[in-house]
Amino acid sequence: MTKLKIKSGDTVRVTAGAQKGKEGKVVKVFVDKNKVIVEGVNMVKKHEKPSAANPQGGIKEKEAPLQISNVSLIDSNGKATRVGYRMEGDKKVRFAKTTNEII
Repeated sequence: MTKLKIKSGDTVRVTAGAQKGKEGKVVKVFVDKNKVIVEGVNMVKKHEKPSAANPQGGIKEKEAPLQISNVSLIDSNGKATRVGYRMEGDKKVRFAKTTNEII
């Protein structure tokens, strides 16, 4: 299993593909598939059959997963940054390499 440096709740910017330049918050991370779902980015239309919960059915919009290599973390200044790890006392913390501040 690989170690991913982007976690749920992080603010990221899309760096490649049709959604390039869009920003949003990470909703879910799929570690086994190396994919993330970003809020409001990569929207797709999903056809839903009528059911008891949704008697009307219809077309719904939802976020589709993005490859994790196509997103980068945003620091507090709004710039893309890489993530590093260091020990603060006896705790391991993530930090932004551009500003050297804890994430």
